[in-house]
Amino acid sequence: MGISRRNLITTGLAAGTVLSIPSILRAQTATDARTVRMVPAGDLRVFDPISTTAGISANHGLAIYDTLFSLDSKLAPQPQMVGKWGVSDDKKTYTFELRDGLGWHDGTSVTAADCVASIRRWAAVAPGGQLIMERARDVSTKDDKTFTIALKDPLGLLIDILADVTTPLLFVMREKDANQPAAEQVAANIGSGPFKFNHELARPGASFAYDRNDEYVPRKEPSDGHAGGKIVKVDRVIWDNIADPQTAFAALQAGEVDLFDKPPADLYSLIESDPNIVLQSTWAVDVVMRMNFLHKPFDNVKARQAMLHLIDQEAFMRVAVPDPKYTGAVTSIFGKDTLYSNDENTGWYKKGGDPEKAKQLFQEAGYAGEKVVILQPTNRPVYDRAAQLLAGELRKIGVSVELAPSDWGGVVTRRANKGPVESGGWSVFLTSESDYSLGNPLGTPFLTASGDKAWYGWPKNDEYEALRAKWADIETLEERKALARNMQRIWWDFVGDVRLGYNVETRAHRKTLTGLISKPQLTPMWNMQKA
Repeated sequence: MGISRRNLITTGLAAGTVLSIPSILRAQTATDARTVRMVPAGDLRVFDPISTTAGISANHGLAIYDTLFSLDSKLAPQPQMVGKWGVSDDKKTYTFELRDGLGWHDGTSVTAADCVASIRRWAAVAPGGQLIMERARDVSTKDDKTFTIALKDPLGLLIDILADVTTPLLFVMREKDANQPAAEQVAANIGSGPFKFNHELARPGASFAYDRNDEYVPRKEPSDGHAGGKIVKVDRVIWDNIADPQTAFAALQAGEVDLFDKPPADLYSLIESDPNIVLQSTWAVDVVMRMNFLHKPFDNVKARQAMLHLIDQEAFMRVAVPDPKYTGAVTSIFGKDTLYSNDENTGWYKKGGDPEKAKQLFQEAGYAGEKVVILQPTNRPVYDRAAQLLAGELRKIGVSVELAPSDWGGVVTRRANKGPVESGGWSVFLTSESDYSLGNPLGTPFLTASGDKAWYGWPKNDEYEALRAKWADIETLEERKALARNMQRIWWDFVGDVRLGYNVETRAHRKTLTGLISKPQLTPMWNMQKA
């Protein structure tokens, strides 16, 4: 098969980059079978996995913290820190007893009080947790190893909610850490999980190290998804922050790193041609545009509807993920292919988009030249390219646009700013959410519309929220499907977000690295090993 000019240039860049790998990385070549080096998708800036929905923070949380329940590979909830649990005859009181052997990295024992404080902190920000607290009469300890959740009314999905792996997950923290408000970041990095965070080797912006927790007592069941025994088969995992994808790929080729998470699609052909590397598909995600409901111009529904018509999903995905095998259009708020994906109220979708309609709607919104600031994460190729295309499309219809470049960590930090753009705020940022999460409106923050309590962008629609509240009490699949259609009808009217398409995410790893977990989502580090 011939080599295209594009591939020849890309190959040359990759080969040349080997010579430019930082000397510190070259000096720490990952030849030790007991050490895994990986390039995560972005820079870890937020260490508290409750205070953010960022996937990289959740992966950090999976390493050092543990959870009460987890999901197996079939998405069934299984006990994790919990040894025994039961529910009263009236289905209103759940009693949980912790399993033996749970200890914090500082040498103290995990107690029921830690769990109660962690549930309360998580519930302040997670939609599923908020539902539990709305239904709860009390969440309290019974003794050092036992706690209860007493409900005012039955909630049949309670265990499913506790086991949900939509970010933020219910990670259990020490009581003194969990007593901090969810809006204030916990900085201790002390958990009870299978890895310990190595504070001495932490190099913010460059690398972080996680050491096997020799005191961790795994469950006896085989590893299955996020459930079962979390057995660590290596001594250390190092995250190397290599912002340039060509450099990261060159390091992977050279064996200086073992895994490259979410490589850009224009490297796929090179990855697949290397006999020592595996390109692994992980999960489908919607690429999502979030607009700031609090400030002009997107406080006006007409401006938000304009964005819905402006987007040419095929064009955006061609730019963001050039390989069409991994992309497509998506028009359902419930994702590409979930039980609740549907075509309700999707008449706005038009192949190629409709920029004239978008321009008309901006005019009807009273747009008066307000600056639109788009957050642009330069180290996340999908979002970076889509942000640049979006800026160009808006300028074509007369919208004043400014790109705000930073790394992904900078976006994660700035998107929490509720102020106007003049005060460091923002108008639009791009992100993504998995099919798994979008199929669960009780778990994903993406499908909330509760104003200040909603996720970044802070959409608000009381009619929609009243329908979402009914989800927990509907028992049949057909009833849920009907409710999903009604929710979607309202969502696309007030435009809670805009979808740019879907892509199947990937990770590239050397064939010597095995045991990687890919279901239900995220990247746990237990179970993997090197030949």
